[in-house]
Amino acid sequence: MKMTKFLPLAVAAVALPSMGLAQDAEVPAAVPTDVVFILNSLLFLIGGFLVFWMAAGFAMLEAGLVRSKNVTMQLTKNVALYSLASIFYYLIGYNLMYPLGSWAIEGYFSALFPAVGVLEPVGVAADAVDDYGYASTASDFFFQLMFCATTASIVSGTLAERIKLWPFLIFVIILTSIIYPLQASWKWGGGFLDEMGFLDFAGSTVVHSVGGWAALVGAIILGPRLGKYDSTGKIHPMPGSNLALATLGTFILWLGWFGFNGGSQLAMGSIGDVADVSRIFANTNTAAAGGAITALILTQVLYKKPDLTMVLNGALAGLVSITAEPLTPSLGMATLIGAIGGVIVVFTVPMLDKMKIDDVVGAIPVHLIAGIWGTIAVVLTNPDASLMVQLTSIVIVGAFVVVVSAIVWFILKATMGLRVSEETEINGLDMAEMGMEAYPEFSKG
Repeated sequence: MKMTKFLPLAVAAVALPSMGLAQDAEVPAAVPTDVVFILNSLLFLIGGFLVFWMAAGFAMLEAGLVRSKNVTMQLTKNVALYSLASIFYYLIGYNLMYPLGSWAIEGYFSALFPAVGVLEPVGVAADAVDDYGYASTASDFFFQLMFCATTASIVSGTLAERIKLWPFLIFVIILTSIIYPLQASWKWGGGFLDEMGFLDFAGSTVVHSVGGWAALVGAIILGPRLGKYDSTGKIHPMPGSNLALATLGTFILWLGWFGFNGGSQLAMGSIGDVADVSRIFANTNTAAAGGAITALILTQVLYKKPDLTMVLNGALAGLVSITAEPLTPSLGMATLIGAIGGVIVVFTVPMLDKMKIDDVVGAIPVHLIAGIWGTIAVVLTNPDASLMVQLTSIVIVGAFVVVVSAIVWFILKATMGLRVSEETEINGLDMAEMGMEAYPEFSKG
């Protein structure tokens, strides 16, 4: 987000041209404070439900890219992780992210104890707007929660088809209540990365690379799926069950990203803010297009046939790449930034396979590597960005997430076990872990 939101924010009066014909009506009129409050809150709410729809996108993308015998498990994980994020970000995460600030739900010592939610009273009066900041606490909480849940969704796809349900969900609780909010507070809560001058408009690092680092560590500790790589190093492809679902999921994510980036303008109470939101929408869309077309052309050149899964992930990598700075680029530069995201996907996916790191849906190239690229690319269009500060912040956030995630994964592995049995993995997690199949009328894939 472009503003630090744990500090009280003043609402500036914005001049608007009058619609009247009388000569004295030409005097600019200030936008009323309550109107600014309404419009800002509305932006958070619209952006929030668009980002919520990304949860459906992740679910469909993952359901399409796993084999049919594991679809029910993947859908269950996505519903459960979103629900857990909603509860634990409320109990701990939101206040850990905005400690001691006017936007905290509790407001004092909130980083140390679970919060008891305190929203605005029902039917808050217009003359009390100044007591509640420049938008409603409820709208901000709702919007910020969606970003937290997105981080957990990234981890889900990478570790599909071999991780147990309950250890994964325990990791989600820790990720959404502590890991994500704590590092997010360093930037969006007015912490030391923000004071250094780190720029990450909507979360190429704060959201996407965090999910990518946690997924990478989990994939290394968990190990690849049975049969994915043989002793000679040969890679055995494991095609997904439904590319139509995967494509639908990608389009849903593409749609949700307009809320992800556009809502991160954090204001809609002036002509300038609305124009900026419009600019962000346009840049977000063209970056996705650049990533998709680049992946389409590259796979045709490299493999003599275009690869749909690469094209889908190319679009998503373009979206991740533009997320750190969707406002300042021109349309041409935004397309180029997204296109490089597409290049990253095409070359990183086989590189991970050579390293025997099994990422079922390609989340590590899309969210981690493209997230790093997008954070660096800020310096290309934003004159306030420092390359050294951007790189330092990437390293700090990455080191923190890797170390803490590794500790949590190893503890879960030692106490509960992370991986299902070989028999369960061969037969599919749907029947063994869930007792039901997504496609019971078809044979297992």
